[in-house]
Amino acid sequence: MSQEIAVVGSAEFTTGFRLAGVRRFENVPDDQKDDDLDDAVETVLEDDGVGIVVMHDDDVEHLSRGVRQRVETSVEPVVVTIGSGTGGSGLREQIKRAIGIDLMEEED
Repeated sequence: MSQEIAVVGSAEFTTGFRLAGVRRFENVPDDQKDDDLDDAVETVLEDDGVGIVVMHDDDVEHLSRGVRQRVETSVEPVVVTIGSGTGGSGLREQIKRAIGIDLMEEED
């Protein structure tokens, strides 16, 4: 069974992914993130058809403690955050968590 990519965030954030062909998304307006973001994230995390969840890294701050912990530790689906604060080491850890090995490990 193939799994989809899901995107969670504001309409401005999800639009580019939708134009690229991502069909699974949850739009949460900026002024409703404190109230609605937890539910949107839990919806995609519980969807068996979703393998990767993409969020803006600033949106993680709007999540409750329990949902944030679930996002940070989820292996399937893997949650990838992108945006202003995502550095190379953060992406490296996300890839390592998703596939179980460090592809960027340097050999001596």
